[in-house]
Formats: sequence, C-alpha cells, structure tokens
Amino acid sequence: MTLKELKALSSDIEQAIADGEKARRADALKAADEAAKSFGFSLSELTKGSRSKAPATKSALPPKYRHPENPEVTWTGRGRRPGWISDGLASGRKLQDFAV
Repeated sequence: MTLKELKALSSDIEQAIADGEKARRADALKAADEAAKSFGFSLSELTKGSRSKAPATKSALPPKYRHPENPEVTWTGRGRRPGWISDGLASGRKLQDFAV
C-alpha cells in the first residue's frame, strides 16, 4: 500500500472507532433509561445533582492601597509588593499614605 492509501485507511479506522464509541454510548444510555423507568424514575431525575460541583472560586479581595496618580491601579496588600508601593516607600512615604 502507498502512504496515501495508508493514511486514508487510518482515517477510516479512526472514524469507525468514533462511530462505534457513539453507538456504545447510545446503547448504554438507552439501557440506563430503561432501568430507571423500571423503577418509576426518569434518568434525568436520578442523575440530577449527582455531578460533583466545581470548586467555588475565591472572591476578589477589596483593595487596600491605591496608586496616588492613577486610582485605577490598586493592591490588596497580599502577594508581591507592586513597584509603585516600593518606589513610594523608598522615597520616604508611608504605607498608610497609599491606603484606600
């Protein structure tokens, strides 16, 4: 077989595998639905809320310090100290001078 024929065959095999997996999944869902109905439930009733919830995202902390010239730039006081805070402290200002 030529390389072109092998690649075409490989593509056909990948598609056949994907189709087979879809068919298996559909059969599994059908069997699960029938089993749920035999107990008087729908599959959606049984699976509702069974998925684990995504971890809650941390809410953003309110800013504690604000840039003196650009009030849009803030810092919460956590993490690495921004350059504008370090520069201000080096020039003799106090951290409280930047407080919101």
